[in-house]
This record gives sequence, structure tokens and C-alpha cells, in this order.
Amino acid sequence: MTTPPRLLYLAFFFPPSRASGVYRSRAVANRFARTGWDVTVLSGPVDHFAAASSGLDDALAATVDPAVRVVRPAFQGAAGWTRLLPGPLRGAADPMRRYGAFPEKYAGWSGNALREALRLHRERPFDLVVATGNPFSAFAAAEVLAQRTGLPYVLDYRDSWTLDLFTNKPAFPADHPAYRWEADFIGSAATVTFVNEALRDWHAKRYPDAAERMSVVPNGWDPDVLTETAAEPAPAGIVRFGYVGTVTAQQPVIRMAEGFRELRSRDLPFTPRLLIHGHLGYFADGAEKLQRKLGIGPFLSADEPDPDLISYEGPVSKTAVGEVYARTDVLVFLAGGSRYVTSGKIFEYMATGKPIVSVHKDGSAAEEYLERYPLWFKPESLEAPRVAEALAQAADAVRHPDPARTAAARDYARRFTRDRAVDALERQCRELLARLP
Repeated sequence: MTTPPRLLYLAFFFPPSRASGVYRSRAVANRFARTGWDVTVLSGPVDHFAAASSGLDDALAATVDPAVRVVRPAFQGAAGWTRLLPGPLRGAADPMRRYGAFPEKYAGWSGNALREALRLHRERPFDLVVATGNPFSAFAAAEVLAQRTGLPYVLDYRDSWTLDLFTNKPAFPADHPAYRWEADFIGSAATVTFVNEALRDWHAKRYPDAAERMSVVPNGWDPDVLTETAAEPAPAGIVRFGYVGTVTAQQPVIRMAEGFRELRSRDLPFTPRLLIHGHLGYFADGAEKLQRKLGIGPFLSADEPDPDLISYEGPVSKTAVGEVYARTDVLVFLAGGSRYVTSGKIFEYMATGKPIVSVHKDGSAAEEYLERYPLWFKPESLEAPRVAEALAQAADAVRHPDPARTAAARDYARRFTRDRAVDALERQCRELLARLP
């Protein structure tokens, strides 16, 4: 009987955290376990997620494969984390030996994760390490672990560390130590993956010696939690527009609200409603600012004629989004950033087969997928009249449905399931182990 390969997966954000990256990390852990790997995840502590964010998603946590072992090292903060290590390891692990203190607040967890990884490896050796960032201190733990044990490691960039995705410029000054750390991590990695080709290309140009070891593992949608439910008919004369996802200050939320208010000011054969489902920001203290921006909740303007026209519906568990989509007619794709940002949400939107209206800067990486989606409506600009026109066109597609067009949209979306994307990563990892002496 063949012994299953053992994977150590360094993923600070993992269910029940509700951070955007948990869907990818959950899918990686589940897919590896279901394809015969013995998977151990080192994640962040639940009490940290509960204290630092706007809540937990316990229902999503229940979808983690029972075969996946989850260990949660403590998060002690960045200062002095190497004091937590056994004396003989401090020289090998201490960030001070290279470029000064590791430039990220999660370094405290990284040190504890390294200590726990070494202990687990002594008990039963692992075959491979996969680290996902952010936080990028997970990469530091993977690299030092490789130095100590000889284990190969894979870096999965579901985000970017040294590229600002919202300005398309380097995230730090030229002399910042992050670049030297990143060069070390990438230089020693067996494989480095990115969520889209634009990110892979940017990093390949910065680190050309590693370009041949770089690949793309895109995001996708999750059929196991996005179950199709029967559509709930809208009240007569109503078209329900919906945004599903976390609202952040980096998104053009004002443009969305202005476009929608422009739409409702017109003489329409229907009444529009905009329903926002999700958390307002990743942290509780950001919710009020976003409510003010959108003019929702307690911050409705005094002259708002109908407060139900823009309605904040609150957060929704990943496992319940199918119910939200069932009572939504048109989906609004609100995204920050541009050509380096795909957003995993777009795959889920396409899976519904519903009209999608883009509200984001021109040139988003998501357009690579949306341009072949039969029910995509893109405004000519983010000016309110242009956004309103795209919203009106999408509403017309709802009011005069074309079943063949809807079927084509759903058929196209089936190409982008999360499992299909993660399978590519799993195959890479198996091939990597097969090449080892």
C-alpha cells in the first residue's frame, strides 16, 4: 500500500476567517485531501480572526474536509518572535540575520508556525510545503523550514506583496527590505504560482532567473457551496440589482451609487432596487465610513425619497450565497484595482447565468473572462450616465429573457470551477515530488 504524500500548508487565513483568501485556501486543502494527500494546515488563531474582523464564517468552516488537520499556532505579534524558538534554531530563523526585522506585522505568527512545523516534521516527516500569501511571513516560515529540513516549497501568491494592485506601481521604496526578502523566497522556491497572467509576468520580469518556475493558478467558483436554487420572482415591476461581497474603500463605491441614482431618476418602465450583501470592510471600524460613502443605513441623505432604493442587507455566509443570487436579477461587479486584479467573485457571478454590470476601472484582469460571457454589460466610463445606461441594458435583458443566452452563460462559467483550477496546482506538486531524488 502506497503511503500518501504529506503536505504542510501554511495558510494564516483559513476558515472560519472570512478574509477573501480563505476560499482559495479552503479549496486547496480540500482538493489535496480528496486526491490522496495527507494534509496539515497551519492557520491563524480563531480568537484573532474574531477580534480583528467583523465576524467569523462558521458555516464555511464546516465545509473543510474532515481529513484535513488544522493546527493554529499563536499570534504573538511581530516583536521578538524568535525568542519563542528553541535556542539552536534562533540563528537560522532570526530575520535580523539578513535585512532587519521582517517587514510585516504577522511575523509573530510566522515564528510560532515555524516552531510547530519543525515539531510536526520530526514526528512524521512532510514531503512538501505550500505557503500562501498574504501574509507573506508565511513565505519566510517556508523558506527557513526548507533550510532546516531540505523540504521543497511552493509559493502561492493569491495577492501581491511588492506590487500595489490599486496603483499598478511598486508597493515600497526601491531600497525597502521586502524586495530582498522576496528575492530570497522566490529564488529558493520549487514553484511559484499567481492568480493571473499579468501578475506572473510582472514578477517574472522582476525575478527573471525564476521565470521558468512561475505559473498561473487562477481563482474559480465553488460548486460545493454555490448550489443552484430556484429563482424567487421579483415583485411586479421591480428589477433587483445586487452586489455580493465585501465592500472596501478601494472600490468605486461612489461611482456605483451615483450611477444607480442616475438610473432611478429616469423615466423607466420598471423600478430599480439595489441590494448590497456583505461586510462593509474587513475590519469593524471601517463600516461606518463606508456607510457614509454609500449613503446607506443611518447615513441616508435627508432628501432620499425612498430608502429602499439602496439597501444594505448585511453579511451573508459563503454557504448561503446561492439563496441571495436566487432573489437577485442583475449582479453588479464592483472591483478595485485594474489589470492585476481578477477578483474571485467574478467566477461566482458568472456561474449564476445572470446579467453582470461592471463598475470598475477599464482594463481589469477580470475582463479577460467577462468579454466572453454572453450577459456582460460594461459602461463606456464610470460617469453616472454611462453606468446608468449599462444598468438599464442589463435590466432589459432581465425583462426580456433569452433562455439560450442564459444557458450559454452558465455553460461558459462551468469552465471556471475552483476544483479545475486547484487540480492544476495539485498536478504540479505531484510532478515536483516525482522529480525529486
